[in-house]
Amino acid sequence: MDLVNILTLLAVTFYLGAALSISLKLFDAQGPNPKLYLSLGTFAVLCHCVLLSNNFYFQQQLDFSLINVVSLVAVSISGAVTAISLRYKTNLILPVVYGFSAVLLAILFFLPEKRHLVIDTSTMVLVTHITFALLSYGILVIATLYSFQVNYINFKLKSKNIAAVNHLPPLMQVEGQLFAIMFTGTVCLALSQLIGMMFIDNFFATENVHKTVLSVIALVMYSVILWGHFRLGWRGHRVMILSIIATTVLTLSYFGSRFVKEVLLS
Repeated sequence: MDLVNILTLLAVTFYLGAALSISLKLFDAQGPNPKLYLSLGTFAVLCHCVLLSNNFYFQQQLDFSLINVVSLVAVSISGAVTAISLRYKTNLILPVVYGFSAVLLAILFFLPEKRHLVIDTSTMVLVTHITFALLSYGILVIATLYSFQVNYINFKLKSKNIAAVNHLPPLMQVEGQLFAIMFTGTVCLALSQLIGMMFIDNFFATENVHKTVLSVIALVMYSVILWGHFRLGWRGHRVMILSIIATTVLTLSYFGSRFVKEVLLS
């Protein structure tokens, strides 16, 4: 068994262990053990990072193939939510994040030999554009997950099921974090689009125009959500639905055509 297989097996095992340790104790009187699930989650993220660093370099250059990009987004989200959990309770989000990363790594392990998409690191404008794009996507996915947590806590409070939210943070705290995270992700997405429009020659080329249009639509949708919250008081179910739609549009922009080309047609 080579290093890649070992790291994949370890990362999947730690991710699943962390997800189960939270899920099985989520509504227990004592609640999940933070030391246990954060330790398992941290080990999973570390193994995932080492695995990704091993795969990300091809012929001494960065390989931005779809598999590597998706894996990078997954480990970024897992690492960010784990770090947030050191200070705030994210018990509803962590099992989803860890479970997704585990399933993703398992699927990627069984995919056929991947295509390589090498990008010259000397092309700093392109690298900066991609960095902001991936960063914005990871942050906005976390914001969408937060919208689920806000709605869950709100629903349980309205139904007077206080026991179900004893181990979760206060509603107003989570809602504040949701919109702070969404604002940060929206700014990163706007910077990514601005850099692309101003400095990348083929940004509006035929093969890229659908990505640009979908990204701009997603940017407008996130901006509308933020405007609606701060000016009109939007919250709860409406914000969650709009966030899901915007994140779906952004996902199609980043990964839709590449999934067809690099996986289905490979």
